[in-house]
Amino acid sequence: MLFRAAVRTGVQVTLVANHAMRIPPASNVNFLQVSNGFDLADNKIVELVCAGDLVVTADIPLAAEVIEKNGQVITPRGEPFSVENIKARLTMRDFMDTLRASGVHSGGPAVFSAKDRQRFANQLDRYLASSS
Repeated sequence: MLFRAAVRTGVQVTLVANHAMRIPPASNVNFLQVSNGFDLADNKIVELVCAGDLVVTADIPLAAEVIEKNGQVITPRGEPFSVENIKARLTMRDFMDTLRASGVHSGGPAVFSAKDRQRFANQLDRYLASSS
């Protein structure tokens, strides 16, 4: 979906990961591979992000750093992170981390659904419309 939107609109897309990924042959879609290591991909994303850029991630600490640099963030499920909600999300993440560390099993996220896909598409369309 993201690749199709990039090709359709011409918006620049850069994927950052610590392992190889296949991307479509489009001049505006790039891939940057970083070394294996804790948070190296996240650190590269934070280094590259500029105000107004959109980052797609479910990583809440990464989202907080992107927001600090005035970037925009949505999750792959289409949930937007913002200045208004990121502190609460960080607090909840840390709380759940503490529970897991103490042996409490809270289950994982729900299965990715068609509703999640549609919510992501809607958020992506909003971003693309506002940035053009």
